[in-house]
Amino acid sequence: MSIRKAPLTRKQSRNGTSKYVLERCASINEYYDIAFKVMLLGDSSVGKTCILLRFKDGAFVGGNFIATVGIDFRNKVVDVDNLKVKLQIWDTAGQERFRSVTHAYYRDAQALLLLYDITNKPSFDNIRAWLNEVHDYAQKDVVIMLLGNKSDMAAERVVKTEDGEKLAKEYGVPFMETSAKTGINVELAFLAIAKELKHRTTQQPNEPKFQLLDYIESQKHKTGCCSLV
Repeated sequence: MSIRKAPLTRKQSRNGTSKYVLERCASINEYYDIAFKVMLLGDSSVGKTCILLRFKDGAFVGGNFIATVGIDFRNKVVDVDNLKVKLQIWDTAGQERFRSVTHAYYRDAQALLLLYDITNKPSFDNIRAWLNEVHDYAQKDVVIMLLGNKSDMAAERVVKTEDGEKLAKEYGVPFMETSAKTGINVELAFLAIAKELKHRTTQQPNEPKFQLLDYIESQKHKTGCCSLV
């Protein structure tokens, strides 16, 4: 596959990491202006792969999944304020034996979506351990979002929405409940991340800072989405 890239303009971030202010890639049916790396984290079986496939392909793939081995990724280009933003989304294994492999990918990620399963209390209890790993291995200014997945399984819920909200407020991160099966809040989560990253990279000196929480709240009212803080 041939790839043609236009000249790149670099912008130094506060932590010294070079970010591409303008990058256009032409490949098979794919053009983008800027690209970001996003990682999905959380225990095994919380639905990371299903969330990724719902966002990438717009469909729910049911049945029993074979757990992700090591790490995998998918790309999707979205429109953000007249720019083509490419999200390179990495799906990670939640099992402990693959944790060292996952750690190696933290440092280059600009955003982390941390998932738990609302029907699985241990997956929620382990969020603090995941956040400790993020603190140890990820960039200091990485964007973090907490997602309580499988919100369609209300009858089997064991983690209250309020518990997710409380934990998110404690760590100062956005929170919403999602469902790969119904699609609720899945696209919103990724688009909100894309907007935040795009604004961080292209923001002019006197331009107001993008308010991620306010954006999510405004979209909640437009679409009728629920469980956001």
